[in-house]
Amino acid sequence: MNIWELTASELSEKVRARALSAVEAARAVLDRAHELNPKFGAFLRLTPELAMRQAEEVDRRLAAGDRVGKIAGVPVALKDNLCTEGILTTCASRILANFVPPYSATVVERLAAEGAVFIGKTNMDEFAMGSSTENSAFQPTRNPWGPDTVPGGSSGGSAAAVAAASATAALGSDTGGSIRQPAALCGVVGLKPTYGRVSRYGLVAFASSLDQIGPITKDVRDAALLLQVISGHDPRDSTSSKEPVPDYVQLLDGDLRGLRVGLPKEYFVAGTDPEVERAVRAAVKVFEALGASTVELSLPHTEFAVATYYIIATAEASSNLARYDGVHYGYRSTGFRDFVQMYSKTRREGFGAEVKRRIMLGTYVLSSGYYDAYYLRASRVRTLIRRDFEEAFRLVDVVLCPTSPTPAFRLGERTGDPLTMYLSDICTIPANLAGVPALSVPCGLSSRGLPIGLQLIANYFAEPLLLRAAYHFERSVGRLACPASAGVGD
Repeated sequence: MNIWELTASELSEKVRARALSAVEAARAVLDRAHELNPKFGAFLRLTPELAMRQAEEVDRRLAAGDRVGKIAGVPVALKDNLCTEGILTTCASRILANFVPPYSATVVERLAAEGAVFIGKTNMDEFAMGSSTENSAFQPTRNPWGPDTVPGGSSGGSAAAVAAASATAALGSDTGGSIRQPAALCGVVGLKPTYGRVSRYGLVAFASSLDQIGPITKDVRDAALLLQVISGHDPRDSTSSKEPVPDYVQLLDGDLRGLRVGLPKEYFVAGTDPEVERAVRAAVKVFEALGASTVELSLPHTEFAVATYYIIATAEASSNLARYDGVHYGYRSTGFRDFVQMYSKTRREGFGAEVKRRIMLGTYVLSSGYYDAYYLRASRVRTLIRRDFEEAFRLVDVVLCPTSPTPAFRLGERTGDPLTMYLSDICTIPANLAGVPALSVPCGLSSRGLPIGLQLIANYFAEPLLLRAAYHFERSVGRLACPASAGVGD
């Protein structure tokens, strides 16, 4: 097996046993990323100098008999909205084209402390606003399963990198499905934790009450491993929870006998690709064979989720993105006559079309005379969506549904139709509004050979149960192997 084909768990075990050096692993994955990036565009920048320093430190500590971390030597890619001290962090936006953070995000610090090797910053939809990674100011990302299709978004670069094995694991962020949807479209595992489970400190904000950081990995065990590393209270994030962090990897074992699986009728509706529905229905049979029972249930306010999300998320984005003014940092326009013109020209030239669209929507719903009609009403509906889940989890342990209503669509297919693009996240948005954890795991292929994702949703801080259910399903059906992960040009 090639080094780049190893999972994070396998690679770290070999490094700690000194059957493989961290330097060898870093060099192999970096070489592969260099070779594949022109084809797929998963990375905005690679960081070979940093990676080799970190790998050398892991090997030095092992040689000295010192402790190394849980993910010692694992090459990890970071979405480009996670601040990394001394490394360009752009959010795939021209307005931050020259921004080098003076500090690192908490999740970056925690990965580094456990021996991770950072190989690069991945492409994304600008400021995480999109579902296809076509909104990047610098380049689109292509899906390794079909280079004429999108990888999903906004964490499309991270998902594509893991799918093509040009990163062993990656981090993404999820505001309305931006980890799970690209994971589904790229045939990998993606986990959005409970809101507050993982610190948001150092994540460039899109919508602060919705944003969460989580892992994108080759398999469920790796997702549990990375979640173990990045979880926990952070005094620098007032929304981070003090809930104890369990050992997610150890809790994967057991069985699924007695597990109650809910099938929400609102997620199996017209507009879902028939091949997606067939694959998800087949997954239900797998869970039943593993000893789980299934029950139909209703999440009645699901139909309002997309509208609610695009009021709340755009309102928060309008507020969060007001700081990009050409004064403090980032891009500043030239040829202006006064401060007002400098401000308007900077934002007009620095932001892309989708970001401008969402800023305008958010500013409108927060404006005088419209706040109550839009933002306040949306906040009330959000409460109803959260109550739907609370009621559902009195009846079932996990909710099962599609991650995306369709497999990957073609590049350019939806860029001229924002509403159709927004509906790509129709199955993932409710979990963000409620703040509950959700995971996407591959469950099959379409007739075109494109991955289909199964979404599992659990109650607050029930990540151990969520991961265990996904782990046993994955063991039963097997992992998907992207053709591109076997070798360059395959």
